[in-house]
Amino acid sequence: MTRHALLPAFMLLFATVPMAHAAEPAAAAHDDLFRQVSQLDSAAFDAFNHCSDPAQLQKHASYFDANVEFYHDTGGVTWTREAMLANTAKYACGNFTRELVPGTLKVFPIKDFGAIAQGTHRFCQAVSGKCEGLADFAIVWRNQGGTWEMTRVLSYGHRASADTQ
Repeated sequence: MTRHALLPAFMLLFATVPMAHAAEPAAAAHDDLFRQVSQLDSAAFDAFNHCSDPAQLQKHASYFDANVEFYHDTGGVTWTREAMLANTAKYACGNFTRELVPGTLKVFPIKDFGAIAQGTHRFCQAVSGKCEGLADFAIVWRNQGGTWEMTRVLSYGHRASADTQ
């Protein structure tokens, strides 16, 4: 092979090296975002799971924007945190808990805004502990100066769980 024939191969090889290193900070930033949103999800729904205590219901509320839009395929739409909390208190608190299905959470950054969290959650009866329902979710999280709030929530595809506990 002549020297001129090798030149494109070397150019291609060296052109990809900086790209590989450039992906490392992006991956680290994504890992940080994933950890942050995962922690927020855990904290928000730990409060949800104990919302029969009014202080925990208020803690759960603190994770939502005042004008949150909550879309629930079987329950309809609520347009405010106040309406969503009224439904939570009436139908969920003391009746069932929510668990994130391990390995299902995905987090996608939204430039200059926050993130989208997507996954599957399981619902368990508070008294028996039986987990009989599954649903998918998507949550839009807004980060304003380090304060994260849910602005849009979709909970859909509610179905019976094949692996009840």
